[in-house]
Amino acid sequence: MFSRIEGRLRERREQSVLVDVGGLSYEVMVPGCVMDKLARLELGAPVSLDVFSYMQIDGNRGTLSFVGFTNAIEREFFEALLSVSSIGPKTAVRAFARPMAEIARYIDDGDRNALRKLPGIGDQKAKDIIAKLQGKVARFGLIQGEPARKEPQPDFVAEAIEVLLQLQYKRAEAERMVKEALSGNGSASSAEDLLTEIYRRQRAS
Repeated sequence: MFSRIEGRLRERREQSVLVDVGGLSYEVMVPGCVMDKLARLELGAPVSLDVFSYMQIDGNRGTLSFVGFTNAIEREFFEALLSVSSIGPKTAVRAFARPMAEIARYIDDGDRNALRKLPGIGDQKAKDIIAKLQGKVARFGLIQGEPARKEPQPDFVAEAIEVLLQLQYKRAEAERMVKEALSGNGSASSAEDLLTEIYRRQRAS
Protein backbone atom coordinates (compact mmCIF):
# COMPACT_ATOMS: atom_id res chain seq x y z
CA MET A 1 0.00 0.00 0.00
CA PHE A 2 1.13 3.54 -0.75
CA SER A 3 1.85 5.90 2.16
CA ARG A 4 2.98 9.08 0.35
CA ILE A 5 2.63 10.64 -3.07
CA GLU A 6 4.76 13.44 -4.51
CA GLY A 7 4.24 15.13 -7.83
CA ARG A 8 2.55 18.16 -9.33
CA LEU A 9 -0.98 19.37 -8.73
CA ARG A 10 -2.69 18.85 -12.07
CA GLU A 11 -6.37 19.38 -11.26
CA ARG A 12 -8.69 20.20 -8.36
CA ARG A 13 -12.10 18.57 -8.24
CA GLU A 14 -14.94 18.88 -5.75
CA GLN A 15 -13.63 16.26 -3.29
CA SER A 16 -10.36 15.14 -4.87
CA VAL A 17 -7.23 16.27 -6.67
CA LEU A 18 -5.20 14.83 -9.52
CA VAL A 19 -1.49 14.50 -8.78
CA ASP A 20 0.79 14.04 -11.79
CA VAL A 21 3.69 11.70 -11.04
CA GLY A 22 6.01 11.15 -13.97
CA GLY A 23 3.23 11.53 -16.52
CA LEU A 24 0.72 9.38 -14.61
CA SER A 25 -2.15 11.17 -12.86
CA TYR A 26 -3.46 9.73 -9.60
CA GLU A 27 -6.82 10.77 -8.20
CA VAL A 28 -6.55 11.40 -4.47
CA MET A 29 -9.60 12.13 -2.32
CA VAL A 30 -8.97 14.90 0.19
CA PRO A 31 -11.00 16.05 3.21
CA GLY A 32 -12.39 19.57 3.16
CA CYS A 33 -9.79 20.92 5.59
CA VAL A 34 -7.00 19.62 3.34
CA MET A 35 -8.62 21.01 0.20
CA ASP A 36 -8.66 24.44 1.86
CA LYS A 37 -4.86 24.26 2.12
CA LEU A 38 -4.37 22.95 -1.41
CA ALA A 39 -6.53 25.79 -2.73
CA ARG A 40 -3.55 28.08 -2.09
CA LEU A 41 -1.40 26.19 -4.61
CA GLU A 42 -1.37 27.01 -8.28
CA LEU A 43 -2.01 24.21 -10.74
CA GLY A 44 1.33 22.71 -11.73
CA ALA A 45 2.88 23.43 -8.33
CA PRO A 46 4.78 20.66 -6.51
CA VAL A 47 2.64 18.83 -3.96
CA SER A 48 3.41 16.15 -1.38
CA LEU A 49 0.65 14.26 0.44
CA ASP A 50 0.64 11.54 3.06
CA VAL A 51 -1.93 9.04 1.89
CA PHE A 52 -4.22 6.43 3.38
CA SER A 53 -4.87 3.74 0.79
CA TYR A 54 -7.67 1.19 0.87
CA MET A 55 -9.39 -1.27 -1.41
CA GLN A 56 -12.90 -0.28 -2.38
CA ILE A 57 -14.99 -3.32 -3.31
CA ASP A 58 -17.80 -2.87 -5.82
CA GLY A 59 -19.39 -6.20 -6.69
CA ASN A 60 -16.66 -8.44 -8.05
CA ARG A 61 -14.30 -5.55 -8.72
CA GLY A 62 -11.84 -3.96 -6.32
CA THR A 63 -10.45 -0.46 -6.79
CA LEU A 64 -7.44 0.94 -4.93
CA SER A 65 -8.42 4.33 -3.52
CA PHE A 66 -6.32 7.05 -1.88
CA VAL A 67 -7.08 9.71 0.70
CA GLY A 68 -4.53 12.53 1.00
CA PHE A 69 -3.35 14.65 3.95
CA THR A 70 -0.82 17.43 4.41
CA ASN A 71 0.99 15.54 7.18
CA ALA A 72 1.16 12.15 8.89
CA ILE A 73 -0.65 13.39 12.03
CA GLU A 74 -3.75 14.24 9.98
CA ARG A 75 -3.62 10.75 8.53
CA GLU A 76 -3.39 9.23 12.01
CA PHE A 77 -6.43 11.24 13.10
CA PHE A 78 -8.32 9.99 10.04
CA GLU A 79 -7.38 6.42 10.98
CA ALA A 80 -8.67 7.08 14.50
CA LEU A 81 -12.03 8.07 13.00
CA LEU A 82 -12.01 4.82 11.03
CA SER A 83 -11.63 2.86 14.26
CA VAL A 84 -15.27 3.79 14.97
CA SER A 85 -17.25 0.84 13.61
CA SER A 86 -19.96 2.97 11.99
CA ILE A 87 -17.47 5.22 10.16
CA GLY A 88 -16.11 4.17 6.76
CA PRO A 89 -13.48 5.92 4.62
CA LYS A 90 -15.95 7.99 2.56
CA THR A 91 -17.83 9.13 5.68
CA ALA A 92 -14.55 10.01 7.40
CA VAL A 93 -13.42 12.06 4.39
CA ARG A 94 -16.68 14.05 4.44
CA ALA A 95 -16.63 14.52 8.22
CA PHE A 96 -13.03 15.76 8.23
CA ALA A 97 -14.24 19.11 6.95
CA ARG A 98 -13.00 21.16 9.90
CA PRO A 99 -9.44 21.49 11.24
CA MET A 100 -8.23 18.41 13.12
CA ALA A 101 -7.71 20.21 16.46
CA GLU A 102 -11.26 21.56 16.34
CA ILE A 103 -12.83 18.13 15.78
CA ALA A 104 -10.59 16.62 18.46
CA ARG A 105 -11.91 19.18 20.94
CA TYR A 106 -15.50 18.31 20.03
CA ILE A 107 -14.74 14.66 20.76
CA ASP A 108 -12.88 15.29 24.01
CA ASP A 109 -15.64 17.62 25.24
CA GLY A 110 -18.31 15.09 24.30
CA ASP A 111 -19.94 17.80 22.19
CA ARG A 112 -22.44 15.72 20.24
CA ASN A 113 -24.22 18.75 18.78
CA ALA A 114 -20.98 20.07 17.24
CA LEU A 115 -20.11 16.66 15.81
CA ARG A 116 -23.59 16.36 14.27
CA LYS A 117 -22.88 19.50 12.23
CA LEU A 118 -20.03 17.73 10.41
CA PRO A 119 -21.03 16.43 6.95
CA GLY A 120 -22.25 12.83 7.08
CA ILE A 121 -22.39 12.64 10.88
CA GLY A 122 -25.84 12.11 12.34
CA ASP A 123 -26.80 11.67 15.97
CA GLN A 124 -25.90 7.98 16.19
CA LYS A 125 -22.52 8.39 14.54
CA ALA A 126 -21.76 11.33 16.87
CA LYS A 127 -22.55 9.09 19.85
CA ASP A 128 -20.36 6.32 18.42
CA ILE A 129 -17.42 8.67 17.89
CA ILE A 130 -17.58 10.00 21.44
CA ALA A 131 -17.98 6.52 22.94
CA LYS A 132 -14.94 5.23 21.03
CA LEU A 133 -12.56 8.18 21.02
CA GLN A 134 -13.31 10.47 23.97
CA GLY A 135 -10.18 10.74 26.11
CA LYS A 136 -8.01 9.32 23.31
CA VAL A 137 -7.55 12.28 20.97
CA ALA A 138 -5.92 14.90 23.21
CA ARG A 139 -2.68 14.95 21.23
CA PHE A 140 -4.56 15.79 18.03
CA GLY A 141 -5.96 18.88 19.76
CA LEU A 142 -2.50 20.17 20.60
CA ILE A 143 -1.50 21.08 17.05
CA GLN A 144 -0.81 24.76 16.65
CA GLY A 145 -2.68 26.82 14.11
CA GLU A 146 -0.85 27.66 10.93
CA PRO A 147 1.32 30.75 11.20
CA ALA A 148 -0.22 33.82 9.71
CA ARG A 149 1.04 34.36 6.21
CA LYS A 150 3.04 37.54 5.68
CA GLU A 151 1.48 40.06 3.40
CA PRO A 152 3.56 40.61 0.26
CA GLN A 153 5.77 43.67 0.59
CA PRO A 154 6.58 46.19 -2.11
CA ASP A 155 10.00 45.78 -3.71
CA PHE A 156 11.19 49.07 -2.24
CA VAL A 157 10.76 47.70 1.30
CA ALA A 158 13.16 44.83 0.58
CA GLU A 159 15.49 47.31 -1.11
CA ALA A 160 15.57 49.54 1.98
CA ILE A 161 16.28 46.55 4.22
CA GLU A 162 19.12 45.48 1.90
CA VAL A 163 20.69 48.95 2.13
CA LEU A 164 20.56 48.81 5.94
CA LEU A 165 22.18 45.37 5.91
CA GLN A 166 25.00 46.78 3.80
CA LEU A 167 25.39 49.50 6.42
CA GLN A 168 26.08 46.76 8.99
CA TYR A 169 22.68 46.73 10.70
CA LYS A 170 21.42 43.30 11.77
CA ARG A 171 18.42 41.96 9.84
CA ALA A 172 16.03 42.05 12.81
CA GLU A 173 17.04 45.65 13.52
CA ALA A 174 16.74 46.65 9.86
CA GLU A 175 13.28 45.11 9.57
CA ARG A 176 12.17 46.88 12.75
CA MET A 177 13.47 50.23 11.52
CA VAL A 178 11.72 49.86 8.16
CA LYS A 179 8.48 48.81 9.84
CA GLU A 180 8.58 51.89 12.07
CA ALA A 181 9.38 54.09 9.08
CA LEU A 182 6.40 52.72 7.19
CA SER A 183 4.10 53.45 10.11
CA GLY A 184 5.51 56.97 10.35
CA ASN A 185 5.31 57.69 6.65
CA GLY A 186 2.40 55.82 5.09
CA SER A 187 2.89 57.63 1.80
CA ALA A 188 6.40 56.24 1.28
CA SER A 189 6.74 54.84 -2.23
CA SER A 190 10.46 54.23 -2.57
CA ALA A 191 13.46 52.94 -0.63
CA GLU A 192 14.74 56.50 -0.55
CA ASP A 193 11.55 57.66 1.22
CA LEU A 194 11.96 54.96 3.86
CA LEU A 195 15.65 55.64 4.41
CA THR A 196 14.94 59.36 4.73
CA GLU A 197 12.28 58.62 7.35
CA ILE A 198 14.68 56.34 9.23
CA TYR A 199 17.38 59.02 9.16
CA ARG A 200 14.88 61.62 10.40
CA ARG A 201 13.88 59.37 13.29
CA GLN A 202 17.49 58.77 14.28
CA ARG A 203 18.25 62.48 14.25
CA ALA A 204 15.22 63.15 16.43
CA SER A 205 16.06 60.47 19.02
